[in-house]
Amino acid sequence: MSPLRVLLHAPTADSLARARRNARNLVTSRPGAEVLIVANGAAVPAALAEPDPGSDDRLRLCRNTLAAQGLDNPAGLEEVEAAVVFLAECQADGWAYIRA
Repeated sequence: MSPLRVLLHAPTADSLARARRNARNLVTSRPGAEVLIVANGAAVPAALAEPDPGSDDRLRLCRNTLAAQGLDNPAGLEEVEAAVVFLAECQADGWAYIRA
């Protein structure tokens, strides 16, 4: 059986909070799982404003959103060029997509 790979999509501040909880719960239940959170839209400023040491290593910020909203990433959180492209590529590679 292949390892569990889950992609949590967070487009809002509320969905980011859910995605962070989901990610922590998932890796507690399935320690070998690969879990990523992709934040775009309103979730990006929320992620920058409220760091979460328990899940930020799994977080990917949309660089297009950062640019569109004139935001900097001083914490150095990982970025992807475009959330929509990253989401599509991961799904094509077999990742399970869940909108938080």
